[in-house]
Amino acid sequence: MADSAPNPQLLNALGRLVRGLSALFWGLPIALVICFQTAQGDWLRPLGVIPPILATALLFYGLNLVGHFQKQERIWRHSLDRAKIFGLINIGLSPFLYWWNKMPFHPFYGAIVELMALSSLLFLFALNPLLCRLTAMLPDETLRIETRLFTMLNRYLLLATTVLLAGFFVLVRIHQLPHQILNVLLLMDKLVLWIVLFLILLPIAVIMALIWKIKEVILASVFGTEQ
Repeated sequence: MADSAPNPQLLNALGRLVRGLSALFWGLPIALVICFQTAQGDWLRPLGVIPPILATALLFYGLNLVGHFQKQERIWRHSLDRAKIFGLINIGLSPFLYWWNKMPFHPFYGAIVELMALSSLLFLFALNPLLCRLTAMLPDETLRIETRLFTMLNRYLLLATTVLLAGFFVLVRIHQLPHQILNVLLLMDKLVLWIVLFLILLPIAVIMALIWKIKEVILASVFGTEQ
Protein backbone atom coordinates (compact mmCIF):
# COMPACT_ATOMS: atom_id res chain seq x y z
CA MET A 1 0.00 0.00 0.00
CA ALA A 2 2.92 2.32 0.70
CA ASP A 3 4.24 1.88 -2.87
CA SER A 4 0.94 2.63 -4.56
CA ALA A 5 -0.93 5.90 -4.74
CA PRO A 6 -3.66 6.10 -2.09
CA ASN A 7 -7.24 5.85 -3.30
CA PRO A 8 -8.92 9.14 -2.29
CA GLN A 9 -12.38 7.55 -2.16
CA LEU A 10 -11.17 4.69 0.02
CA LEU A 11 -9.33 7.05 2.37
CA ASN A 12 -12.44 9.23 2.63
CA ALA A 13 -14.60 6.20 3.40
CA LEU A 14 -12.11 4.97 6.01
CA GLY A 15 -11.99 8.41 7.58
CA ARG A 16 -15.77 8.45 7.90
CA LEU A 17 -15.64 4.89 9.23
CA VAL A 18 -13.27 5.94 12.01
CA ARG A 19 -15.42 8.96 12.88
CA GLY A 20 -18.52 6.79 12.87
CA LEU A 21 -16.91 4.25 15.19
CA SER A 22 -15.90 7.11 17.51
CA ALA A 23 -19.50 8.38 17.51
CA LEU A 24 -20.75 4.89 18.41
CA PHE A 25 -18.06 4.43 21.07
CA TRP A 26 -18.93 7.64 22.89
CA GLY A 27 -22.60 7.58 21.96
CA LEU A 28 -23.36 4.31 23.74
CA PRO A 29 -22.47 5.46 27.30
CA ILE A 30 -23.80 8.97 26.63
CA ALA A 31 -27.15 7.61 25.45
CA LEU A 32 -27.31 5.21 28.39
CA VAL A 33 -26.68 7.93 30.99
CA ILE A 34 -28.90 10.57 29.38
CA CYS A 35 -31.83 8.25 28.71
CA PHE A 36 -31.68 6.81 32.21
CA GLN A 37 -31.41 10.26 33.78
CA THR A 38 -34.28 11.55 31.64
CA ALA A 39 -36.50 8.69 32.77
CA GLN A 40 -35.56 8.62 36.45
CA GLY A 41 -33.83 11.86 37.43
CA ASP A 42 -34.48 15.59 37.60
CA TRP A 43 -31.21 17.04 36.27
CA LEU A 44 -32.27 17.10 32.64
CA ARG A 45 -35.96 17.82 33.20
CA PRO A 46 -35.68 21.55 32.30
CA LEU A 47 -34.39 20.54 28.84
CA GLY A 48 -37.46 18.42 28.11
CA VAL A 49 -37.23 15.82 25.35
CA ILE A 50 -34.13 17.29 23.70
CA PRO A 51 -31.36 15.35 25.56
CA PRO A 52 -32.62 11.79 24.81
CA ILE A 53 -33.36 12.69 21.19
CA LEU A 54 -29.86 14.10 20.70
CA ALA A 55 -28.25 11.13 22.48
CA THR A 56 -30.03 8.51 20.38
CA ALA A 57 -29.50 10.60 17.24
CA LEU A 58 -25.73 10.52 17.90
CA LEU A 59 -25.80 6.73 17.58
CA PHE A 60 -27.76 6.94 14.34
CA TYR A 61 -25.30 9.53 13.04
CA GLY A 62 -22.46 7.14 13.82
CA LEU A 63 -24.17 4.39 11.84
CA ASN A 64 -24.63 6.74 8.89
CA LEU A 65 -20.92 7.54 8.88
CA VAL A 66 -20.00 3.86 9.14
CA GLY A 67 -22.32 3.18 6.19
CA HIS A 68 -20.01 5.04 3.79
CA PHE A 69 -17.58 2.11 3.99
CA GLN A 70 -17.92 -0.67 1.38
CA LYS A 71 -21.36 0.33 0.11
CA GLN A 72 -21.29 -2.46 -2.48
CA GLU A 73 -21.14 -5.28 0.11
CA ARG A 74 -24.70 -6.62 0.35
CA ILE A 75 -24.38 -8.60 3.60
CA TRP A 76 -22.63 -5.67 5.27
CA ARG A 77 -25.39 -3.32 4.13
CA HIS A 78 -28.10 -5.63 5.46
CA SER A 79 -26.47 -5.73 8.90
CA LEU A 80 -26.12 -1.95 8.86
CA ASP A 81 -29.74 -1.42 7.81
CA ARG A 82 -31.03 -3.61 10.65
CA ALA A 83 -29.08 -1.58 13.20
CA LYS A 84 -30.29 1.69 11.65
CA ILE A 85 -33.93 0.57 11.87
CA PHE A 86 -33.67 0.05 15.62
CA GLY A 87 -31.69 3.29 15.90
CA LEU A 88 -34.55 5.19 14.26
CA ILE A 89 -37.10 3.48 16.51
CA ASN A 90 -35.13 4.54 19.57
CA ILE A 91 -35.02 8.15 18.37
CA GLY A 92 -38.78 8.13 17.90
CA LEU A 93 -39.48 6.57 21.29
CA SER A 94 -36.94 8.58 23.29
CA PRO A 95 -39.26 11.57 24.07
CA PHE A 96 -41.53 9.22 26.01
CA LEU A 97 -38.81 8.83 28.62
CA TYR A 98 -39.35 12.46 29.60
CA TRP A 99 -43.14 12.18 29.57
CA TRP A 100 -43.00 8.96 31.59
CA ASN A 101 -40.81 10.75 34.16
CA LYS A 102 -43.53 13.37 34.56
CA MET A 103 -46.37 10.80 34.66
CA PRO A 104 -44.82 7.50 35.81
CA PHE A 105 -48.15 5.80 36.44
CA HIS A 106 -49.61 6.51 33.01
CA PRO A 107 -50.06 3.06 31.40
CA PHE A 108 -49.49 4.28 27.84
CA TYR A 109 -46.18 5.99 28.62
CA GLY A 110 -45.11 2.99 30.67
CA ALA A 111 -45.80 0.66 27.76
CA ILE A 112 -43.81 2.86 25.36
CA VAL A 113 -40.84 2.97 27.74
CA GLU A 114 -40.96 -0.83 27.95
CA LEU A 115 -41.03 -0.98 24.16
CA MET A 116 -37.99 1.30 24.01
CA ALA A 117 -36.15 -0.93 26.49
CA LEU A 118 -36.72 -3.92 24.20
CA SER A 119 -35.83 -1.88 21.11
CA SER A 120 -32.59 -0.76 22.76
CA LEU A 121 -31.65 -4.34 23.52
CA LEU A 122 -32.33 -5.28 19.91
CA PHE A 123 -30.22 -2.33 18.79
CA LEU A 124 -27.31 -3.62 20.86
CA PHE A 125 -27.97 -7.09 19.47
CA ALA A 126 -27.81 -5.74 15.90
CA LEU A 127 -24.48 -4.02 16.57
CA ASN A 128 -22.78 -7.36 17.17
CA PRO A 129 -23.24 -8.87 13.67
CA LEU A 130 -22.48 -5.41 12.29
CA LEU A 131 -19.06 -5.47 13.96
CA CYS A 132 -18.52 -9.04 12.76
CA ARG A 133 -19.22 -8.05 9.14
CA LEU A 134 -16.96 -5.03 9.50
CA THR A 135 -13.98 -7.03 10.77
CA ALA A 136 -14.51 -9.56 7.97
CA MET A 137 -13.55 -6.78 5.55
CA LEU A 138 -10.44 -5.75 7.48
CA PRO A 139 -7.02 -7.45 7.04
CA ASP A 140 -6.57 -8.63 10.63
CA GLU A 141 -7.27 -12.31 11.31
CA THR A 142 -6.77 -12.00 15.08
CA LEU A 143 -9.30 -9.19 15.24
CA ARG A 144 -11.81 -11.24 13.25
CA ILE A 145 -11.46 -14.23 15.60
CA GLU A 146 -11.79 -12.08 18.72
CA THR A 147 -14.80 -10.23 17.32
CA ARG A 148 -16.59 -13.45 16.34
CA LEU A 149 -16.03 -14.93 19.79
CA PHE A 150 -17.10 -11.94 21.86
CA THR A 151 -20.03 -10.95 19.66
CA MET A 152 -21.36 -14.51 19.80
CA LEU A 153 -21.27 -14.46 23.61
CA ASN A 154 -22.77 -10.99 23.59
CA ARG A 155 -25.65 -12.05 21.37
CA TYR A 156 -26.53 -14.97 23.61
CA LEU A 157 -26.51 -12.68 26.63
CA LEU A 158 -28.61 -10.00 24.93
CA LEU A 159 -31.05 -12.56 23.56
CA ALA A 160 -31.58 -14.08 27.00
CA THR A 161 -32.01 -10.60 28.50
CA THR A 162 -34.55 -9.63 25.85
CA VAL A 163 -36.60 -12.80 26.35
CA LEU A 164 -36.57 -12.44 30.14
CA LEU A 165 -37.50 -8.77 30.00
CA ALA A 166 -40.29 -9.36 27.48
CA GLY A 167 -41.63 -12.19 29.67
CA PHE A 168 -41.56 -9.90 32.67
CA PHE A 169 -43.49 -7.19 30.82
CA VAL A 170 -46.13 -9.75 29.84
CA LEU A 171 -46.46 -11.22 33.34
CA VAL A 172 -46.96 -7.78 34.89
CA ARG A 173 -50.13 -7.39 32.83
CA ILE A 174 -51.61 -10.75 33.85
CA HIS A 175 -53.87 -10.13 36.85
CA GLN A 176 -54.85 -13.75 37.51
CA LEU A 177 -51.51 -14.72 39.03
CA PRO A 178 -51.15 -15.44 42.76
CA HIS A 179 -51.03 -12.28 44.87
CA GLN A 180 -47.52 -13.03 46.11
CA ILE A 181 -46.18 -13.19 42.55
CA LEU A 182 -48.12 -10.08 41.55
CA ASN A 183 -46.67 -8.14 44.47
CA VAL A 184 -43.14 -9.14 43.48
CA LEU A 185 -43.78 -8.22 39.84
CA LEU A 186 -45.26 -4.85 40.78
CA LEU A 187 -42.24 -4.12 42.97
CA MET A 188 -39.91 -5.05 40.14
CA ASP A 189 -41.97 -2.92 37.77
CA LYS A 190 -40.91 0.16 39.74
CA LEU A 191 -37.27 -0.87 39.34
CA VAL A 192 -37.46 -1.96 35.71
CA LEU A 193 -35.07 0.72 34.41
CA TRP A 194 -32.49 -0.20 37.05
CA ILE A 195 -32.84 -3.85 36.04
CA VAL A 196 -32.34 -3.00 32.37
CA LEU A 197 -29.34 -0.82 33.26
CA PHE A 198 -27.69 -3.65 35.19
CA LEU A 199 -28.33 -6.22 32.45
CA ILE A 200 -26.92 -4.18 29.57
CA LEU A 201 -23.74 -2.88 31.22
CA LEU A 202 -21.66 -5.92 30.26
CA PRO A 203 -22.85 -6.10 26.61
CA ILE A 204 -22.22 -2.37 26.18
CA ALA A 205 -18.73 -2.72 27.67
CA VAL A 206 -17.92 -5.57 25.26
CA ILE A 207 -19.23 -3.63 22.25
CA MET A 208 -17.25 -0.53 23.24
CA ALA A 209 -14.06 -2.58 23.65
CA LEU A 210 -14.50 -4.14 20.20
CA ILE A 211 -15.23 -0.77 18.59
CA TRP A 212 -12.09 0.72 20.14
CA LYS A 213 -10.01 -2.25 18.99
CA ILE A 214 -11.37 -2.03 15.43
CA LYS A 215 -10.66 1.69 15.29
CA GLU A 216 -7.10 1.16 16.52
CA VAL A 217 -6.49 -1.50 13.87
CA ILE A 218 -7.77 0.81 11.12
CA LEU A 219 -5.67 3.74 12.30
CA ALA A 220 -2.55 1.61 12.72
CA SER A 221 -2.75 -0.31 9.44
CA VAL A 222 -4.14 2.36 7.11
CA PHE A 223 -3.15 5.71 8.52
CA GLY A 224 -0.03 4.55 10.35
CA THR A 225 -1.13 5.98 13.71
CA GLU A 226 -2.67 4.60 16.89
CA GLN A 227 -5.12 6.22 19.21
